[in-house]
Amino acid sequence: MDKRQHIVVVEDEPAQRQLLLDYLSKQGFRVTGFESGLGLRSMIERELPALVLLDVGLPGEDGFAIARWLREKSGKVCIIMVTAAGDTVDRVVGLETGADDYIPKPFDPRELLARIKSVLRRAGGAAASTAGSRVRMGRRVLDLDKRVLVDADGTEETLAASEFDLLKLFAENPNRPLARDWLLETVGHREMETFDRAIDLRITRLRRKIEKDAAHPEAIRTVRGVGYMFVPPKD
Repeated sequence: MDKRQHIVVVEDEPAQRQLLLDYLSKQGFRVTGFESGLGLRSMIERELPALVLLDVGLPGEDGFAIARWLREKSGKVCIIMVTAAGDTVDRVVGLETGADDYIPKPFDPRELLARIKSVLRRAGGAAASTAGSRVRMGRRVLDLDKRVLVDADGTEETLAASEFDLLKLFAENPNRPLARDWLLETVGHREMETFDRAIDLRITRLRRKIEKDAAHPEAIRTVRGVGYMFVPPKD
């Protein structure tokens, strides 16, 4: 079984796509190329790659729409958007769709490689962040073994199953925008409301439990147009 990290390149220009495939393959990655989102959509049903390098300017369905769909399918796949040179609007919208990073054309392949490694390293850190049994979230600590929130004085608060699963999901994906629909689908419970704003209400309740100031959240932040993102404390 091929254990190399799998990168998918979605680029409609054949020469540019092949150039990227050849370069990334030489860097030790397993790579697959598609000229549009159709091939990617079909492949995602069978396998989740480590990272998708996604061109914004695709014919038909653009990169923004594909990024939104991909982020709703999974919060674990890394996304790097390739934008038009100097187009600030594209970059901002790309990040708001849930992309982990962007790189403007034209770019040096070495810069692209550095960005890919950085994004994958952050994703690896996300998995490692839950290797221990405790994760600091705002003013409290999530104990993954006991499934409780712990105060500084050691007081513990038991969490409902849906609350714990949602916080655990955030702990596993720090600094990554997670789509509302994906969150609802991933941590859905019979006790959780199944309407569109169920996640928003759940987040509001969790913020009251972990934030220093729920009106100005720092741990679980809103990502406009996407959903929410857990930002670990720096201290």
